[in-house]
Amino acid sequence: MKATYFLDQIDDLNLLTFLENTANKFPDSPALCYVGEDYILYKDFYKKVKQLSISLQNNNIKAGDKVAIWSENGPNWLIAYFSIVGIGAVAVPVLPDFSAKEAAYILDHSDAKIIFLSENQNLKLQKANITPDGLLVGIKDFSIGFNKDKIEQKNFINFKEEDFEGFSFPDVKSTSLAAIIYTSGTTGSSKGVMLTHRNLIANSIQGWNTHPTDQTDRFLSILPMSHSYEFTLGNIYAVMSGASIHYISKPPTASVLMPALKLVKPTLMFSVPLIMDKIFKSKIRPELTNSKLKRFLYGTDMFRKLLHRVAGKKLYSTFGGELKFFGIGGAKLDEDVDRFLYESKFPYSIGYGLTETSPLLAGTAPGKTKIGATGPAVLGVDLKLRNIDPKTGEGEVIAYGPNIMQGYYKADDLNKEVFTDDGGFITGDTGIFDKDNYLYIKGRIKNMILGPSGENIFPEEIEAQINKSEWVLESLVYELKGKVVARVEINMEEFQKQFTDLKGKTVEMEKAINEILSNLRKTVNEEVNKFSKLTHVFEQKEPFVKTPTKKIKRYLYKDKEAHENPGLVEGSDN
Repeated sequence: MKATYFLDQIDDLNLLTFLENTANKFPDSPALCYVGEDYILYKDFYKKVKQLSISLQNNNIKAGDKVAIWSENGPNWLIAYFSIVGIGAVAVPVLPDFSAKEAAYILDHSDAKIIFLSENQNLKLQKANITPDGLLVGIKDFSIGFNKDKIEQKNFINFKEEDFEGFSFPDVKSTSLAAIIYTSGTTGSSKGVMLTHRNLIANSIQGWNTHPTDQTDRFLSILPMSHSYEFTLGNIYAVMSGASIHYISKPPTASVLMPALKLVKPTLMFSVPLIMDKIFKSKIRPELTNSKLKRFLYGTDMFRKLLHRVAGKKLYSTFGGELKFFGIGGAKLDEDVDRFLYESKFPYSIGYGLTETSPLLAGTAPGKTKIGATGPAVLGVDLKLRNIDPKTGEGEVIAYGPNIMQGYYKADDLNKEVFTDDGGFITGDTGIFDKDNYLYIKGRIKNMILGPSGENIFPEEIEAQINKSEWVLESLVYELKGKVVARVEINMEEFQKQFTDLKGKTVEMEKAINEILSNLRKTVNEEVNKFSKLTHVFEQKEPFVKTPTKKIKRYLYKDKEAHENPGLVEGSDN
């Protein structure tokens, strides 16, 4: 028995409806757990939400009030969320990677009255000597921790049994605000995206329409729930279907993730490109090219596809052997990794969207992917292009649909800039459609570099060429003194394999790295058009600072060399 919903129902639903219906249909089905621990069943999930909702009301939280969640992933995160929105209050998820100062700004700007937080986040506040105005409640056991100038240790969940028996959830309209999600973008500006119940319900149904799930499915949650990508598709989507959600209690490093995959054997996962990119570049590609014969065979289409198929079967087994859907989104996937997944028949799917769109706008099911494409618009979404370049056919992507945000919180002027006169959301991305209406994203307009003769240069396309190199982990292309330059993080594991004799010899290592960077610049410049050629490639010695979806925070590196090396720009190939 599947839990099936349709877009024409969204005006009659709120988010709690998903949980209520699932708890009624599948009361004894597993709902939430940490990997390796006991499940919370759906009937108990709903009961805990009801208990916490009463406690929120007993603490004077009313419809429209803001309640923040600042914690790592876990069952209580989702219990807190449903409790908040179930009574018509507004959830304010705060990314666990935020500093105390960043979080304090969000808590203040959002007017949060209560903050559910983990011990780690509470410690951040204490170290920074920051005390938010709202009541701080420990999310581990819903105890009251630190409240302004005094310590209180008591259970936040407090009510009489008759309160519980006589309680019923209020009638929350689908148009009511459900969440304010603060973005942590590549430009450095954090904006509060206002999403309604209708937005999030619609996007969950759109996800289900792309790939149906049911109560037998197992989700493994590895991305921050505070981000709309993991929250909507990795959690709400699962709850509406009656599937189980498994959380890991530590960051998803290889040593943590591999045992979890073996134990859970997930059927669905959502990830960012960086995770699969690292697996391919550090494990798979080196094994396929570790001899002259293999490198030769790998250079031919027929043998490359065969090798990819063999490697793909091994990778599938590593992921538990029961995976039906591996969603990749949040940033652009490297084309070589895309080709490997496609040719290996790994059950992957590429999605495109933004926090402002709840997030999914375009995507397709495994087996229907195209290399380099995100897929067609999802059910109920209309995507159009404006300001189309007559030569390339590329234009700015405008989105319409029931999953489009209400706007940014306390930002009326900005809201006027991001919507068209007919209500379309201006994504800020450029793209092009093929004959099957698959969308290909070219890059962010804000990242675009204007060439000497007015050409549009998209850094993402040059980075794709750079990242093909076995020497490169990640790269960043930007403009410096009117020239196109790049920063590159060297794959030191590969470097040490091939330069074992240089270990510990700093000067010689730097010389070898400089030679790699120089050759890389020449190789890339042979592949790109004349106005996109690199004039210099710098080594990025530390890992790039990234957003929660692992996109590089570009604003941190803009004009970096202009300050450090004011006279430095290498001769151009233009």
